[in-house]
Amino acid sequence: MVQFKKINGLLLLLFVLLGCTGLKAENADQRTKVALRNIGHEFLLQLNDSTSRILPVEKIGKRYAVRFERKFSFEPDFLFSAVYKVLEELKLEDSYVVEVEQCDTVLVIHSFVADLANNKEAIACKLREVPPDCYVFYFTVMVSEKATKTESNKEVTETKMEGEVENAKIWPIVLLFSLLGGLLVLYYFLKRKRAISQEHLISIGQFQFDQKGMKLNLKAQSIELSSKETDLLHLLYSNENKTLEREEILNKVWGDEGDYVGRTLDVFISKLRKKLEADSNIKIINVRGVGYRFVIN
Repeated sequence: MVQFKKINGLLLLLFVLLGCTGLKAENADQRTKVALRNIGHEFLLQLNDSTSRILPVEKIGKRYAVRFERKFSFEPDFLFSAVYKVLEELKLEDSYVVEVEQCDTVLVIHSFVADLANNKEAIACKLREVPPDCYVFYFTVMVSEKATKTESNKEVTETKMEGEVENAKIWPIVLLFSLLGGLLVLYYFLKRKRAISQEHLISIGQFQFDQKGMKLNLKAQSIELSSKETDLLHLLYSNENKTLEREEILNKVWGDEGDYVGRTLDVFISKLRKKLEADSNIKIINVRGVGYRFVIN
């Protein structure tokens, strides 16, 4: 039973590790949404608005949409300042294409690229106020300049190693299925071994009769049996509800050994009764003048 629990634990661990790999992309997406909510919050503060709600950030295609519950007028500089403040506070290396559209149209009324590595002053129409209306801020995440340069430097090397990279992608899956296959084989082996080890066990009432081990098992208790007690119990159980004559029992259990006297059988019957007394449903009945009958109620 302990081995089965360990195998189940290993299987669970493998599935957890596989699940964690799939969560990486989702975690990155959640971090981006948190950053954009911070930008929306900072933008409202620029408008002296600390009560309006920011609606849930949505990802539409490759763009993230930040919406607000009310209409407003703003200067582009407010949005510009809010974006860069959050980028600096969170130390985000990625750059963003920021686009402002009216809610009812797809007309872009203002846009700029936000990147900490570029000139923060490079923004057009900074002081031209946008009239009151419903606006949606769209953010497209771009690979940072630093990451782009790094990827360019590695492009030749990655091309040469393309085959190895593909193998590296497949390797965790191969390893996973190999481990699962090994665990299933081990599970089958242990289950088979356990079944074989229990083939010689016989259920007699509440007892497990271990004929090979010459003992009776009752829950956590183990009662030892002698060789003759084992043979006698097996003979009686095999002929349940049938009256066996004394001579038949003596011949089958003791045979020609000649190491018994007239009351030997009665003595062994008495010993078995005492060892079976924990289960009141088991009876060894004395059939006067004939022999004994084994009964389980």
